[in-house]
Amino acid sequence: MAVVFHKLLSVEEGLKKIADALGGLKPLGVEEIPLQEACGRILAEAIYSKADSPPFDRAEMDGYAVDSRSVSEAEEDNPVKLKLVGKVGVGERPGVEVKLGEAVEVATGAPIPKGADSVVMVEYTKKEDEHILVYRSTAPGDNIGETGSDLTIGDIILHKGTLLTPREIAVLIVSGYDKVKVYKKPKVSIFSTGDELQPPGTTLLYGKVYDVNGLTLKALAEESGASARYLGILKDRFDEIKEALTSALKDSDIIITSGSTSAGLGDIIYRVIDELGEPGLLVHGLKIKPGKPTVAGVLNGKIFIGLPGFPLSSMIAFYVFAKPIIQRLAGFSGDFEALQEAALPYRVSAGRGRREYVPVHLVSTHRGFVAYPVLGSPGAASVLSFADGFVEVGEEREFIDEGEVVKVRLLSQRLKPVDLVVIGSHCPAVSLLVELAGLSAKIVNVGSLMGWFAVKRGEADVAGTHLLHEQTLEYNRPFIKIYGLQEDAVLIRGYSRMQGFIVKKGNPKQILSFKDLLREDVVFINRNKGSGTRVLIDHNLSTIIPLSEAVSRIRGYTREAKTHSAVAAAVAQSRADVGVGIEVWASAYGLDFIPIAEERFDFLIPAAKLDKASVQRFVKTLSSKRFAEVLQLSLKGYTVSEDSGSIIYSPK
Repeated sequence: MAVVFHKLLSVEEGLKKIADALGGLKPLGVEEIPLQEACGRILAEAIYSKADSPPFDRAEMDGYAVDSRSVSEAEEDNPVKLKLVGKVGVGERPGVEVKLGEAVEVATGAPIPKGADSVVMVEYTKKEDEHILVYRSTAPGDNIGETGSDLTIGDIILHKGTLLTPREIAVLIVSGYDKVKVYKKPKVSIFSTGDELQPPGTTLLYGKVYDVNGLTLKALAEESGASARYLGILKDRFDEIKEALTSALKDSDIIITSGSTSAGLGDIIYRVIDELGEPGLLVHGLKIKPGKPTVAGVLNGKIFIGLPGFPLSSMIAFYVFAKPIIQRLAGFSGDFEALQEAALPYRVSAGRGRREYVPVHLVSTHRGFVAYPVLGSPGAASVLSFADGFVEVGEEREFIDEGEVVKVRLLSQRLKPVDLVVIGSHCPAVSLLVELAGLSAKIVNVGSLMGWFAVKRGEADVAGTHLLHEQTLEYNRPFIKIYGLQEDAVLIRGYSRMQGFIVKKGNPKQILSFKDLLREDVVFINRNKGSGTRVLIDHNLSTIIPLSEAVSRIRGYTREAKTHSAVAAAVAQSRADVGVGIEVWASAYGLDFIPIAEERFDFLIPAAKLDKASVQRFVKTLSSKRFAEVLQLSLKGYTVSEDSGSIIYSPK
């Protein structure tokens, strides 16, 4: 029988159970390593400078070392003449002394000779045989880096628990170190479990999925401070999993698995753990979403963490539960996460009894950052690669309101600025445009309608749109007035995508028109309400039957796909006989395509941003011959017209 989760714990309760079983989560030991291996490690001791920096008084400019009294009267129209008595190069010991009325030529970084207390920059001098003319006075210390002005012998320069980055490595070198004591990295072994998994790069069989989690979790563990190894895929077999984990425990501080953790009949990780050591399983489910089926335990002093199998759930659970454990064992003494405040563009349902983590894109606007939720199911592997971070929503919440300011936990320590923000409908040609334009871009796929609202709020530089007006059957232009953007937006002609019936190779059911959808032997897959394709479908059907009868007369009319690729996949996998989509996806799945109509995909731009350099480059590329050529070669069923890139609406 299936197992019901035991009492769900909060993340904090789960971490405490693991810590209590181990007598605390603390570093696993100390080792001394050379500096060339120290980047990313955590210092295990305070570092005192062994040397002064600079180690001697040195020139900070090319020029002449002088006694400042010699040039106290120097002015541009009344230069002081000094005798040149020598020269000191970088790395040389000075063999000359500077007296009143004398100067010694010095290079940047060269030691200062005895008797000199300042350096006159070469720009304010003129050389005349064995003398120089000085046109500006100096004060004692000018253009000299004094011994120990940066660091002094005995100074504490880095504290215990410091994360070593290239900056800290430089300081260690200056301070006289070639090796340093750091905390040992925890050894993490990673397995993926599941009969449905295939290794990356193999030919994917029906019903199988690639093992996304294995190598991803290895990279996340290493990024968190661990020494990680990925040990492969385990089948959902009790004995196989137990044997593999038993072997790995011998040379691991932590074992992480993904899959086989939920309450289904085939999920057996929790049973394996209870047989591998004491005290065994301590966490059987967390009050988080996604990531609820996370399990964890302690096995004779070693830590086990079982993450969910769905990639997004697995990664979120890693960030909020596994990463803190790894970092504490690796010696991290504080919270190294970066936070960014941002406002939500629209209300998001979240929380409702479980702490929820919502991945978001961050878009910079004149009002500050805006956090756009990244849409995706727990099984979506790509969500976190597109996201900048995630928002934590407490279990007591029902939603995050439109305009509410939230704290985004960044997936990287810094946000990378981009040239262009594109918000709107998904289309592969948009990415192609951006690439050909040579721009860096944040592309937020939230649908045409949300793109219009993003333009209205000033959040987008460009919005891709293919809204079809039901009454006029005109794309995009009618919505300028509908959404009150007559004075605030510009509409740019884009390109065409051919819409049509997607059917099996050879069209075995001989589906040629919308009338064929009424046949009993035909199973249809529809598109979601609000999409341009759905408007096209319903318009054509309404010329044949009352739309109110479509549900009862068309098999599959109520089954809605959210993307063109989902339509093609349903046909390719025989879950449907026909759907309506764009030609490029029929081609991608090796299916036949019967054209119905061209769809216009245009671009809405805030009028205030039309002159922005990156926007202009985007529009120029759209109208280019190069884009037209690459588009037709890359994406079947796409075409540009002579007016692509031209303005088809602008404020008067």
